Amino acid sequence: MLLVLAFFLNTFLMSATILLHYESLFYLDKTLKRISHIKPRFKVLIGVGIIFLTHVIEIWLFGFGFFLSLQIDGMGQLVGQTNNLFLDCVYFSFITYTTVGYGDLVAQGTIRYLTGVEALTGLILITWSASFLFIEMQRYWSDEKRK
Repeated sequence: MLLVLAFFLNTFLMSATILLHYESLFYLDKTLKRISHIKPRFKVLIGVGIIFLTHVIEIWLFGFGFFLSLQIDGMGQLVGQTNNLFLDCVYFSFITYTTVGYGDLVAQGTIRYLTGVEALTGLILITWSASFLFIEMQRYWSDEKRK
């Protein structure tokens, strides 16, 4: 039963973060095209800021997922020095999403699957963001050179 619960939680979190990321990039692209009074190079900075905030929100979503999972008996635990369980879950989410993986906190039990799903999702979304920003930089920096 725990594996089924973990599967649905993992699928929900992965789907929610991918959808959030898609919508953020979609609206960011539309908005950057509309704001003509801002210099093109600053549009790239706005894009970086919005994408950074989007990643932070996605990481907090996974952190909340870890926290909820740890409240369920038998789902697993975080092993390491912990002071505040919720903030430790968010910290663990940050190092998992970015695939840094310091090792000071380690997931044990069924919750490990969420760790793998978050790492893969983070890798995909970070590279998607990099591709998006590369395209935006080509567009707006090329526009600035033509002026």
